[in-house]
Amino acid sequence: MKTHDKIIELLKTQGPLTAKVLASELGLTTMGIRQHMLALEESEEVTFKDEKAPRGRPTRYWSLTEKTNSHFADRHDELTVQLLDSVIAVFGDDGLEKLITNREESSMRLYRLALADRYGTLEKLATLAKLRNDEGYMATVVQEDEFFWLYENHCPICAAATKCQNFCRSELQMFQSLLADVAVVTREEHIVEGARRCAYRVIPL
Repeated sequence: MKTHDKIIELLKTQGPLTAKVLASELGLTTMGIRQHMLALEESEEVTFKDEKAPRGRPTRYWSLTEKTNSHFADRHDELTVQLLDSVIAVFGDDGLEKLITNREESSMRLYRLALADRYGTLEKLATLAKLRNDEGYMATVVQEDEFFWLYENHCPICAAATKCQNFCRSELQMFQSLLADVAVVTREEHIVEGARRCAYRVIPL
């Protein structure tokens, strides 16, 4: 993988980072990273924000622009939206609701089967994250104090979810149902609402 691609993947999964952190993650010099960042800035793939430091000069944090979405899983957004429009035109809103419900039921069967022999919040969550990763969501699990975060750093169905937010509603409901016996799940960040990622807080019972 090229250094540019590694930088983009790190910024996608971890959010805004300094050149120093990127250099440490990639085993490069800070000066070398800065040269890569300047090239990525010229191609309009990254931007930066300078934040005040306790002392000395402000700290520069680099983050991705929307232009980098093309680097990640693509489910043919334009075709997806056209198909949803066609479903509504031919079958009405009820038809679209049936489509979403069918997708939800199909995913639930797959997920329930995979989680059937998993026990405890972390084990179930790790399996769920792997399934979501396989579907292109770039999912990670992070433990924080007494609860967990399920982060989805990319949304391969973003066009569909933007067109009809019931797609996102059904995903939250799925997670809540799948983990109902071990945890409470809430969504705290949402890509469709402009967040960098979708973040689900998972609190063990």
